Amino acid sequence: MGFLHNFEDILTTLPEVERPRYALTFNEKLKWTGIILVAYFLLSETALYGLDPRTVDIFANLRAVLAGNFGSIITLGIGPIVTGSIILQILVGGKLVDLDLSDPHDQAIFQGTQKILAIIFTLFEAVVMVAMGALPPVNGDFNMALLLILQLTVGGILIIFMDEVVSKWGFGSGIGLFIVAGVASQVVIGSFNPFPPLEGEVVPAGKIPAFIYSLTHGTGDFSLLVPIAGTIIVFAIVVYFESMRVEIPLTYGRFRGARGRYPLKFIYASNIPVIFASILMANVQLWARLLERINHPILGSFVGNRPVNGLAFYMQRPQPIYTPDFSVLHAFYYTVILIILSALFSKFWVETAGMDSKTVAKQLQEGGMQIPGFRGDIRIIERVLEKYIPPLTIVGGIVVGILAAFADILGALGGGMGVLLTVGIVYQMYEQMAREQLMEVHPMLKGILG
Repeated sequence: MGFLHNFEDILTTLPEVERPRYALTFNEKLKWTGIILVAYFLLSETALYGLDPRTVDIFANLRAVLAGNFGSIITLGIGPIVTGSIILQILVGGKLVDLDLSDPHDQAIFQGTQKILAIIFTLFEAVVMVAMGALPPVNGDFNMALLLILQLTVGGILIIFMDEVVSKWGFGSGIGLFIVAGVASQVVIGSFNPFPPLEGEVVPAGKIPAFIYSLTHGTGDFSLLVPIAGTIIVFAIVVYFESMRVEIPLTYGRFRGARGRYPLKFIYASNIPVIFASILMANVQLWARLLERINHPILGSFVGNRPVNGLAFYMQRPQPIYTPDFSVLHAFYYTVILIILSALFSKFWVETAGMDSKTVAKQLQEGGMQIPGFRGDIRIIERVLEKYIPPLTIVGGIVVGILAAFADILGALGGGMGVLLTVGIVYQMYEQMAREQLMEVHPMLKGILG
């Protein structure tokens, strides 16, 4: 028995959002998704009481991916959930924790452990953010500091349960929905905001109004349109890659002549590697700040809210190419790190999420499927899948890393990772919603497609 099995009574009885006891209709799922989205925006506008108004966001460049509005009760966003998930996936994937995720009982233990870790990291990050001065209380008041920690913890726990509601009652996942909401708001505001960023200034904060302003004043600053162009280019490229498939022909052994295809996406691990990479980068920034505060800046030193050296510096999004502070060397190292992380997390996710060749081959065989021209031996199916899944895993991870870095260098609105994630998430939600509508029109398909 594994270590976690000793605590299974606790892990399997944690408070959770109950699954629906009946098949939800398309409109019901849409309703719950909309309710959680509205709740998310309301929480993002709920300011932390007792926060020093002079505070600067040290995670501004990762804010869209973290899906938490700085200074609000959900400042931590999805960071604790993903951090807990990364650690647990590593423990399970490395066989350090003995759980069989194909067993419903072990699945319940896994989900309970994931929730416990998310809550622990919510409290931990709240304490660290307040203690290291990233979210300082007014006048350094100790009681206000405790109140800030309490508010951040409550906000983090609300995000955990809102994610559950979307996963069980809505479309997609709460994590994906919150990322899309954050990035979409940044893109819209960054493009069209007609108001100046600071009092006393006259140039609008939005790129399009600022460009129009520059034209009317005779300068015509076309560099203002580079972030918008970068956003559109990356959007188009990701949509194209999302539509690419490698299709493996299959036959259904029980019915002679029945044929089909098993599609393998080019970006096989989807947007998961970029989420993991971004959260890892955020944690490096967090630990670098904490270590610098105790006079051990081994991960880097900070000037203002930006690291100036060390690993934290190279994991910080570079200044856009059209700015005077753009550094080719910084951009190069950032791109290499992001590519390596995306490839590693892609391979890690495929192996731990049941998407590897062996697991997929087992699922196909259990479904009575076989590859034309071959016997229905699981080893044959696995051998054929091995030709495609491992290469797609690594190449797909490398591609998403390159696209995210490219968008960051162009200064894409919402950040390169944010744009990449948003396109992938919206595309997946669209596919799920289309499938739900199809099954409502043709109920017999539910039995065929599961």
